[in-house]
Amino acid sequence: MIGYRQALIALLLTVLSGVLYAQNNTNSPYTRYGYGELADPGSGNSRAMGGIAYGLRDPYQTNTANPASYTAVDSLTFIFDGGVTLQKVNFSDGTLKRNANNSSFDYITMHFRASRWAAVSLGMLPYSNVGYNLGSAVEESEGTPAHTVTYSGEGGLHQVYLGLGFKILKNLSVGTNISYLWGDITRTRTQNITSVSSAYSLITMSYVSMRSYKLDFGAQYSMDLGNKHGLTLGAVFSPGHDLSTDSYMEDYLGSGSYVTTRRDTVATFSIPMTVGLGATYTYNNRLTVGADFMLQTWNKATYMNDEDAFCKRGKLSVGAEYVPNPMSRHYLNRVKYRVGAYYSKPYYKIDGERAATEYGLSAGFGLSVPRTRSLLSLTAQYVRTEGAKAMFLDQNAFRLCIGVTFNERWFFKRKVD
Repeated sequence: MIGYRQALIALLLTVLSGVLYAQNNTNSPYTRYGYGELADPGSGNSRAMGGIAYGLRDPYQTNTANPASYTAVDSLTFIFDGGVTLQKVNFSDGTLKRNANNSSFDYITMHFRASRWAAVSLGMLPYSNVGYNLGSAVEESEGTPAHTVTYSGEGGLHQVYLGLGFKILKNLSVGTNISYLWGDITRTRTQNITSVSSAYSLITMSYVSMRSYKLDFGAQYSMDLGNKHGLTLGAVFSPGHDLSTDSYMEDYLGSGSYVTTRRDTVATFSIPMTVGLGATYTYNNRLTVGADFMLQTWNKATYMNDEDAFCKRGKLSVGAEYVPNPMSRHYLNRVKYRVGAYYSKPYYKIDGERAATEYGLSAGFGLSVPRTRSLLSLTAQYVRTEGAKAMFLDQNAFRLCIGVTFNERWFFKRKVD
């Protein structure tokens, strides 16, 4: 009962932290474009291992990136998994620099075995985050009054999912995540005229509310390569489709009291098809090494009726985890040591061309909680986003990811002689 209460308290705290951080989870100027900064699925172990997930089959953590992995959990286990990220970011255009701090909700999931051949997972995940505030000042010249222009935005997309995994053969599992996708994005352009002869403001705000479904399909095939060697191959597929939206624009013009004009808009938005492949090698339940490749056809997705708004997105990830001796009495021998790296081409497009490239390095630990089967995951990440041109911003992010996995044995019966 104590473990049950701890799990529920942790679950509640994670939900509350997600609500608190949801409106202030990024400060990247690149989120001015499209749906903002995309969130990659994955629990604490995946984040520390460069984001690999498609071939991971960890019975102690939930892997939402490939629903076929749900069948790895044993029949006595109920898993609660949640995570948050603390982040420090600096931006530079080669001349000016700016720093920002924020926090974000990463994921909250539950996971358990429904039968000998099926497992269930459910939870809440972010899909994208928007958060920026930038501007410029223009001095007065002939025919042009002095003015400042500020651009700001906030919001993002979220998803709640129900996941099902099925073991259809001894070594083959398949699964699906059925998600409800929703969210709001608000963007504001403010022009303040500050000349001596006149002073007024023009504010243009665009608002879009999106909602739809999202489907993810996965498969994993595991094989033994010897007494201590194993290999798991994984694949995922998510179809692209249009979103249901409600959008409008508002103009505010005035110098003291504002005159408001609202214009309802009809616009098409869509999300892309996603394909992912991964392979994971394990040795003696101590060493795990894996690699993933993911491709998203953002170049075929539509945003605000623009069918050429984005670039194709690709990501290559590699990672490893090592446990010296999972059965040892010495605590440090049971610690899970993790490292990883990835290289990505984001989907942002500016002036008709790809805006940036991105790469990241990560390292972390999986720390077992004494006298329990629970796990604390700590991960340090460095993410570098490089602008494709000198006029585009470079961005460095330093992140501390904290994940808590409560692993409770709920489904067993005690026998008393």
